[in-house]
Amino acid sequence: MTAGTTTIAPRTTAEHELAALQRDHGRPLFALLLRLSDGDRQRAEDLVQETFVRAWQHPEALRADDFDSVRPWLMTVGRRLAIDARRARQARPAEVGDRILDNARICADHAERSAATLDVREAVKTLTPEHREVLVLVYFQGASVAEAAAALGIPPGTVKSRAYYALRALRRVLPGYAADLR
Repeated sequence: MTAGTTTIAPRTTAEHELAALQRDHGRPLFALLLRLSDGDRQRAEDLVQETFVRAWQHPEALRADDFDSVRPWLMTVGRRLAIDARRARQARPAEVGDRILDNARICADHAERSAATLDVREAVKTLTPEHREVLVLVYFQGASVAEAAAALGIPPGTVKSRAYYALRALRRVLPGYAADLR
């Protein structure tokens, strides 16, 4: 043997048997597991691989004289693995992809929200009393235009006009919040 030359160990009998199992039973097993995986090829391939790992770990089951073929044993193991995998997926919450996280709304923390509330309160104090009344009724108390008009004893058009001018005044006083006031 010369320097730098390596020899490859011959395959063991177990490797030959496993290769024969995959060749003889791999396609029908994959077809079954693909159906049980709702068409998810990656999951089905993983289950086929896990089934053959179980076969490799339990050679005594493959050599039992109780049956003519190992296919029923492989199918049963694969089916049980698929059922266990489905139960495991149902037991945990669904995974969230990156695309959903990128589009998720970012919520401000309580300190930022409290600071914003104080800023808005101070800005509302700068409004005229008429504009402030309409803004408080419509935007803070959730009254409709008709309800605000009835409560204030003014026409609905005046409520709309005052709300418009109140928001415009707030945009000038709160330039950092302009997007929130549209």
